[in-house]
Amino acid sequence: MQLRIQPADTTGQYTWQIIYGDSLKDNRPYILKPVDTAKGHWVVDERDGILLDCYVHGNAVHGAFTVQGNTIVDNYRVENDQLVVEFFSINLNDKKASGKGTAETPSVDSYLINSYQTGTLTRIK
Repeated sequence: MQLRIQPADTTGQYTWQIIYGDSLKDNRPYILKPVDTAKGHWVVDERDGILLDCYVHGNAVHGAFTVQGNTIVDNYRVENDQLVVEFFSINLNDKKASGKGTAETPSVDSYLINSYQTGTLTRIK
């Protein structure tokens, strides 16, 4: 996996290009746009009508989105001059309910994490 972040043609925006494996087969050229930088709110524009909200917290960017019944939670965080990338996939149809549904013991849904992917990206100069 490669992640290429560069200033875009529009001031304040950045390329957010994700490449998996062969760059000719799975190259995703997105744009990272500010929404409210004071609150750490950005959006990844997939350039096809899909906008994914993400949020900066300290040295990390986090986001979550749901597509075709699966919620993907993504985390990008800087550790020791490297970027640790994590993806969690949760199927919303595979849930277990518990609790009583009262003020004292609310209803709670828990989900199976279908997959977890992690990688450490190193800057290439």
